[in-house]
Amino acid sequence: MINNNQVVSIEYQVKEDGTENILDSNIGGKPLEFIMGSGAVIKGLENAVAKMSVGDKQEIVIAPNDAYGEYISDYVQEVPREQFVGIDLQAGMTLFGQGDNGQTVQVIVKDFNDDIVIVDYNHPLAGKTLSFAVTLLDVREATEQELSQGLYAHNHGGGGCCGGGGCGCH
Repeated sequence: MINNNQVVSIEYQVKEDGTENILDSNIGGKPLEFIMGSGAVIKGLENAVAKMSVGDKQEIVIAPNDAYGEYISDYVQEVPREQFVGIDLQAGMTLFGQGDNGQTVQVIVKDFNDDIVIVDYNHPLAGKTLSFAVTLLDVREATEQELSQGLYAHNHGGGGCCGGGGCGCH
C-alpha cells in the first residue's frame, strides 16, 4: 500500500469506458508524478494506484462520482453576449474566466446568438465513466520542498492527465 505524502510516478492512457477514443496518454513520454493524498489526481485513480506495487499494470474503470462528478444540467446557463466582447465565439470552444470567489472557472460554449451565450460549467468529462490503463513506475518519499510547495500532477512538460487538468485538478 502506498502511503500519503509519497510521490508516485505512473504511465497511463485514459479512454471513455466502452470507447476506443483516447482522451489522454503519456505512454512513450514523461511519467506523471503526484503526491499521494494531495488530491492532485481524481479520487478513483488515486485510490486504485494506492493499492498497486511498482511494476504493476492495471486496467481501472472509474465511475463519474470518483472522477469528475455527475453531469449537472443546472450548470448550463445563459449569459449575456456583452460579457464576451472581443471574443470570436465558436460552439464547443473552452473559455476561462474568474468566478465569484476569485477562482479560475472553465466553461464550454454550447451555443450563442446576438443576445446570449449558452455556457456549460460542467467539467468536459463530467458524467463519464473513465477507463485507465496504468503502469506504476516508481514510488518514493516526497522531499520537504515537494511537501511544502506541492507537486501536482507534474509530468515534466506535457499536458498532464486528461488534458492539462492533472487527472483531477478541478
